[in-house]
Amino acid sequence: MSEKHKIINVSTSKKVQLVDVTGEVEKIVQGSGVNNGVCYVFTPHTTAAITINENADPDVQRDFVLGINEMVPENLGYSHSEGNSPAHIKSSLVGCSMAVFIENGALVLGQWQGLYFCEFDGPRSRQVFVKVLKQN
Repeated sequence: MSEKHKIINVSTSKKVQLVDVTGEVEKIVQGSGVNNGVCYVFTPHTTAAITINENADPDVQRDFVLGINEMVPENLGYSHSEGNSPAHIKSSLVGCSMAVFIENGALVLGQWQGLYFCEFDGPRSRQVFVKVLKQN
């Protein structure tokens, strides 16, 4: 695969939302032809994040949103003039990237794991960058 990254476009409809991008990342890995290596997933937004979490029960996503909103409340008297300080804090807590091993041409994820784009300042149109590197 070339050194260039692939882009997944994500549109969100809520202020705080998790979007499962596992299938799209898997397609990029399969299309890369890499049998063993690493897949990097990154979002270039300061109010969004990438995480791995359970993808079997949608209540986990709902609970994640409830929990992170409780951890970082909206109204604490933040100074940032754009009014989205909670989104910046949530992004830093979760992180903007993930590295996932590739073995036998597939992502190495647990049975119940999926890759999620985390929106903290939506609704918006966002991007997720995916780069697949072959093991030497």
